[in-house]
Amino acid sequence: MAPTKAPDSSRRSDRSRRAIHDAALALVVEDGYAKTTIEGIAARAGVGKQTIYRWWPSKAAVLLEAFTDLAERAAEAAGELRGLPDTGDLAADLKVVLRATVDELNDPAFEAPTRALTAEGIVDPKLGAEFTGKLLEPQLRFYVTRLRAAQEAGQLRADIDPRIALELLIAPLTHRWLLRTLPLTHEYADSVVDYALRGLSAER
Repeated sequence: MAPTKAPDSSRRSDRSRRAIHDAALALVVEDGYAKTTIEGIAARAGVGKQTIYRWWPSKAAVLLEAFTDLAERAAEAAGELRGLPDTGDLAADLKVVLRATVDELNDPAFEAPTRALTAEGIVDPKLGAEFTGKLLEPQLRFYVTRLRAAQEAGQLRADIDPRIALELLIAPLTHRWLLRTLPLTHEYADSVVDYALRGLSAER
């Protein structure tokens, strides 16, 4: 008789972890963060709640890991892990990226977890630092790299700080989205790029 192969515990753990990720993201979209519970996530994922508590200290930690994984997979599929496009036309490149950001912020699958983690990060500094470090900073570094390349090409003033410059692009979108002051659209994203570049341009 052939020996019985032992179950692959790592594969089982990976399946359980992905199921928990999917459950957490789905419940936050469907019910909102406040109504999402560890018990609900466990039931949706088909695991015991002790499994979740063994891997994460809170539902916020579950959601952060789940959303980080979702964002990384989405970025990889879109080719964004390589950085911002560099066609030589800075305005066009930035508009492509900001339009994609608008689409993502308006997508319920991304909007609900992002809002939840943003709000939770305000009252939980440790979570906020993790959210910024894992999800925001890598994207911001791409902007810095692209803006520095534009500086080197003589398209932007040599004296600008790329980190401040990128905030002129990102902050208006974030403000409108977070406070829901007005609709977040592609046209608005294009205007933000045009307005910002007029103040950053090397042309006089």
